Amino acid sequence: MSLGSRKRYERPTILKQYSGYMNKVGNRSGLAPTPDIDGVSIEKMVEQFGSPLFVMSEQAIRMAQRRAYRVFKTRYPRVQFAWSYKTNYLDAVCATFHSEDSWAEVVSGFEYNKARGLGVPGNRIIFNGPDKSEEDLKRAVNEDAYLHVDHFDELYRLISITESLGKTAKVAIRVNMDCGVYPLWDRFGFNLENGEAWQALKRIMATPSLKLVGLHTHIGTYIMSPDPYRVAATKLSELARSLQTEYGHKIEYIDLGGGFASKNTLHGQYLPAEGVVPTIEEYAEAITDALMQHATSPSELPMLILETGRALVEEAGFLITSVIANKRLADGRKSLIIDAGVNLLFTSFWYRHKITPVRDPGMVSEDAALYGPLCMNIDMVRESISLPPLNLGDLLCIHHVGAYDMTQWMQFITLRPNVVMVMQDGTVELIRKAETLEYIREREQLPRQLSKNNVVG
Repeated sequence: MSLGSRKRYERPTILKQYSGYMNKVGNRSGLAPTPDIDGVSIEKMVEQFGSPLFVMSEQAIRMAQRRAYRVFKTRYPRVQFAWSYKTNYLDAVCATFHSEDSWAEVVSGFEYNKARGLGVPGNRIIFNGPDKSEEDLKRAVNEDAYLHVDHFDELYRLISITESLGKTAKVAIRVNMDCGVYPLWDRFGFNLENGEAWQALKRIMATPSLKLVGLHTHIGTYIMSPDPYRVAATKLSELARSLQTEYGHKIEYIDLGGGFASKNTLHGQYLPAEGVVPTIEEYAEAITDALMQHATSPSELPMLILETGRALVEEAGFLITSVIANKRLADGRKSLIIDAGVNLLFTSFWYRHKITPVRDPGMVSEDAALYGPLCMNIDMVRESISLPPLNLGDLLCIHHVGAYDMTQWMQFITLRPNVVMVMQDGTVELIRKAETLEYIREREQLPRQLSKNNVVG
């Protein structure tokens, strides 16, 4: 027998089995394989675009946005979604949301410029965040964007800019408040309970170059109950009523931000997310019911703006990764090393992602630790997961990675991979090219004194 034809050896390991299982070597793993995404073979995509590989589903994005609009518009007459760029600002993803009538919600000059580059007009951009430069503010004012003021220093700067330009800016304020979610997100915006928000509103109302058009809040992230949204909608409605009573001023919209939980399960959660996370219908009932109760007539209802990100795109993203090694740890536990680490899957620090084999896993499974390829001990994708025996080169599919992983990823030790989108017509389009050494080095400059001729003898 030639050396190349020998079977791979793995030393025997004693595994505890339990009675009542379907066969003598243990129960079927229960991991249904994921051979394709929207009917397109994962193995063929890897053959063409390599591993690891991010895959986005155009169909999943469109279905999620359409469902969200349907759920809210059947409960409230005026609803507008604004796509949260920080959640996933790949052009193809943003353009898909915009084609489904979503505005742009941005939190930096970089994101603002990205939205404008995609053809989003200023009057369909909501500009949030605490770090808006003077240039950012001037451009937003000139292009009629909605500016959500975060702090007094920004307010004073904006007053100066609008007066110097001789223009009126459309503004809202971000309000932080106690909605029963702790820790309180009070580092952003003006606090309601201590009177700071009301002071900001009074100064805006006294400034002719500022037009107060809305009230905004973002109460937190991955909020697992609709009740805090009911509280937030109630408090902003009451604040709007105070403006109308005090100044006779009617705002155009109330922006409830984002933060809806997704189908990813958090570390420490006992039950899977599917069994404990509220449905979008439950969020919608809480929000719209509170808004409707505080309006004396339909004409008084402000437009409802939602900046939902994670809950609309998380399930549209997949990360395909290959096994590069099988190992046994010192305590006898099985471990697998894959070619995608925490530099690509940042959300693995707080999610227990659903992970499935691409091919049929067979009948036997074993708990294993799942590591990435980085030379860092923290590069653990899952501390323990039941997986079937996998060989070198076998593929795994990591589900629900459409949110934040492609904006918070890092070029660290390995290069960032290709990202493709499976289109509704069944084609696969490259939407972000994999990085190369040349791409990385083109941003660097080597001092003349350290050129290779001087360093290498």
